[in-house]
Amino acid sequence: MRKSISSMYFTATALVLVASILVMGCVQAYLFRNYFTEDRREALLDVVQVTTSQVAHGGQLAQLLRDNPELLEQAQKSVSLISRTTSSMVLITDAAGKVQLCSEGEDCRHIGRTLSARVLGEASSAKYFGVDSLDGVFDGQFYTAVSPITGQDNSLQGYVVAASSAQSMSTFLGDMISSFILSAGLMLLVASVLSVALTTRLTRPLRRIAEAARRFGGGDFSERVPVEGADEVAQLAATFNTMARNLEAIDTSRSSFMGNIAHELRTPMTSVKGFIDGMLDGTIPPSMHQHYLNLVSQEVGRLARLVQNMLDITKLEAGEYQVHAQSYDVWETITSVVFAAEKRIEEGKVTIQGLAPARTMVWADPDLVHQVVQNLVDNALKFTPEGGVIRFGVQRLGPDVSITVWNSGEGISEDALPFVFERFYKEDKSRGLNPGGSGLGLHICKVLVTLSGGKIWVTSQQGQWCQFTFTLPATPTDLPKKAGR
Repeated sequence: MRKSISSMYFTATALVLVASILVMGCVQAYLFRNYFTEDRREALLDVVQVTTSQVAHGGQLAQLLRDNPELLEQAQKSVSLISRTTSSMVLITDAAGKVQLCSEGEDCRHIGRTLSARVLGEASSAKYFGVDSLDGVFDGQFYTAVSPITGQDNSLQGYVVAASSAQSMSTFLGDMISSFILSAGLMLLVASVLSVALTTRLTRPLRRIAEAARRFGGGDFSERVPVEGADEVAQLAATFNTMARNLEAIDTSRSSFMGNIAHELRTPMTSVKGFIDGMLDGTIPPSMHQHYLNLVSQEVGRLARLVQNMLDITKLEAGEYQVHAQSYDVWETITSVVFAAEKRIEEGKVTIQGLAPARTMVWADPDLVHQVVQNLVDNALKFTPEGGVIRFGVQRLGPDVSITVWNSGEGISEDALPFVFERFYKEDKSRGLNPGGSGLGLHICKVLVTLSGGKIWVTSQQGQWCQFTFTLPATPTDLPKKAGR
């Protein structure tokens, strides 16, 4: 059976309260019992001492008890007075321990009873005190003090017994236990009310989070949980909301990504189908077949590049690509990319500046850096007008090396600058606008640079120039385990 937080909290609170009350009750009972016992001990020992001084009569107690009625009557009055003033019972015994005189008078039921050898033995060597029935002298539990009476020659004359009932202590303990039970009941009642109120307040945001999680399971990522206070539950709600925003962003990105993929795939496939259908149904004459087959080949190549780019992004962002970083001269990559694009540079009459290699070491994977530089140079060539300029720059900046690719041309608008590295982003009059482009190249550059432990950004003056800059570590460092989105 599933237990709620409220029931578990109440059970824990009740157990703690009951255990605390039991422990406190036991401690209080022990302390009160010791207090009562010590108090009665002192009082009864005082009674014994006073009684001894009143009835000893110069150590002739044996004679008094035997053949002196007047002294016996006087002793009876003395012990009766002591008994009334101290609220205790006083007994006088002979040397054998047999009770001869009682503060309750001649009709006292204790007269004639004899103290046991155990009590006499302990009382003979020192004053005796205990909580018992004196081995049958009393009919119940009594606080008792026994002291011997000796004569002038130190001979044993008898014993004085002072006693008071222990029933008051039992009554007090019973009343205390009843009070503790009543207090426990009241405390449990108050605790139940408080626990219900507190757990309701504590579990309300948890129930909201559970409800939001159920909505997430149904595909609704717009749900948010109100954040109340600054405790751990509020922190959980805030963390949940952050997770919800991230999930919503991921879902939106995924939907946009799928839509963009469908669009990017549909365009070249529609073109290919149209060209082939035109050749099959005779709309395109045989003399033009070669021309349109070249167009089909270009579109298929575009599809292949698009699919490869998407595979690269998926592999990189999933953390499946192993970075093989090493220390090497970054100018080797830049010059190899420029030489590979020599034909396009000549056809566009583009001037290359800044290509003055000076050994600059970086700690990175040469293959990743080559792809980044190749993408940036490819974009620069696409958007540099005929007779324009592309300029390279490499500079050591503390622990990093910065690489820049600058080109003249239309540049990028200020509003578009924050979005140029997003997947499939395209903007009129920007380097995303190209019939052969998919809008994935710059995003791949960002992923690769991040994976290499660097950063990439863009600056531009619209209508004049555009510059991409990225950094790489100059010395060995811990590279990210997974590329960021």
